[in-house]
Amino acid sequence: MREVEGVFHDLDNEIARFQGWSNLHCKFGCGKCCFKPDIEATVIEFLPFAYHLYKENIAFDWLEKFRSSDSICLILNPLREAQGLCTEYKHRGLICRLFGYSARTNKYDRKELITCQIIKSEQPNSFSVAEQGIAQGQDVPVMTHYYMRLHAIDQQLAQDFYPINEAIKRAIETVLHYFAYRD
Repeated sequence: MREVEGVFHDLDNEIARFQGWSNLHCKFGCGKCCFKPDIEATVIEFLPFAYHLYKENIAFDWLEKFRSSDSICLILNPLREAQGLCTEYKHRGLICRLFGYSARTNKYDRKELITCQIIKSEQPNSFSVAEQGIAQGQDVPVMTHYYMRLHAIDQQLAQDFYPINEAIKRAIETVLHYFAYRD
């Protein structure tokens, strides 16, 4: 979990640098990307969240929530009046951190910004600056780089992608299983 948190720490720093030179940001209170029903994640990216639940002695309660629901991400609270709608922002997964502020490498080995339509339409100048900067070699987090770092930590837990609630449920089960033999 510490290694995963280290990857997240590095990514958060790289995103902050990217946001600094590009000036891109999410709209206050938006969270529209979180409402997509087909978001997928790996088990490893939610181990820090699962461990947090375990330490708070609420892992079994959350596990029941995830067993009885297949809706949008259960960590999301659409009624929350805050900067974001994620109730566990500190423990959000890799996909949640990357979307909007990362790039993929296309078949021509060029980086392409991955962001939402809201950012593109409501921040056209900053979006243009970001695209131009990326084309000129400015730093931007590359999605595959961070997934490969997680893969290097634990190939099995980073290999398969699941619907986000299933990935979180499996992360909780993994943590509970680990500590069942250590406590």
